[in-house]
Amino acid sequence: HSRPVHIGNAAHDQFQLDVYAEVLGAIDEYAQRGKVLNRDERRLVQRLADIVAKRWSEPDAGIWEKRSGREQHVHGKVMAWAALDTAERLTKSDRWRAEKEKIREIVLARGFNRERNAFVATLDGNELDASLLYVARVGFLEPRDPRMQSTIDAIRRELGRDDLIYRYDTRSTKDGLPSGEGAFLACSFWLAEALALAERGDEARELFEKLLARRNDVGLLPEEIDPRSGAFLGNMPQALTHIGLLNAAICMSEQMSARSQRNK
Repeated sequence: HSRPVHIGNAAHDQFQLDVYAEVLGAIDEYAQRGKVLNRDERRLVQRLADIVAKRWSEPDAGIWEKRSGREQHVHGKVMAWAALDTAERLTKSDRWRAEKEKIREIVLARGFNRERNAFVATLDGNELDASLLYVARVGFLEPRDPRMQSTIDAIRRELGRDDLIYRYDTRSTKDGLPSGEGAFLACSFWLAEALALAERGDEARELFEKLLARRNDVGLLPEEIDPRSGAFLGNMPQALTHIGLLNAAICMSEQMSARSQRNK
C-alpha cells in the first residue's frame, strides 16, 4: 500500500535547529576544496550563524520531525554548536564564541545522563537516540572520550538488533506517530562511522560489511529494514542512507577524516 504521496510533509511547518549546521557544513566542504567564499556567501554564513546564536535555546521538532510538539533535543543543541563552530572557521571570527560555550556547558551538564552513562535525546531526559552519534563526528567531543564511547555502547545495546539500529525506542518515545517501525539504516551507518572515529576499526568494518550485504540486486538500500524479516521499508532508495554509507566508507578508508578530525 505504498502509494505516491500527495499531501506533503508536516516538517514544512516545523522548526528544526539542526538544519543550519547541515547547510554550513556543506559550505565548509566547498571551502575545504579550495574555493574562496565571496562577499555574499560570507554574509550568508554570518546570517545563518546569527540565527543559530539567537534561537539555539528554543525547543524544536528535532531531526526526526516528531509530531508531539517541540522539545529541547540534545542533537539539535549539538548541531547548533557545530553551526557556530563552522561559522567561526569560515569567517575567522569569534563573534559567536560566547553562545557556543553556553551551548557546550548546557549539553555537558544536562544532555549527558550520568545514571545511564550516555548522551540522551532531550535535556534532563533519559531516552536514547541514535542521532547522538553525531556528538563526535561534528567535533563536540573527541571520538575516544569516555562519554562518547559509553554512548556508542548504550545505543548499540539498547537500540541495536545485530547490525541494524533503531533511531529511538518507538514503543516509549512520544513522537505523535503510530508505534512501531523498522530499523533506520542511516543510523546503522552513523554507528559504523562513530566506531571508526573511535579507533574501533574492526567493529566498524564488520558492521559495515553486514550492512553492505543487505543491498538489493542493483546495490541500493531503503530508508528502513525490518530486523525480523529483512524486508525493505519506507522510501526506496533513500538518499540519507546512501550518504551515511559514503561517509562511513570514506572515514574507514582514511582518505578523509570526519569533521571532528579536520584542521581548524
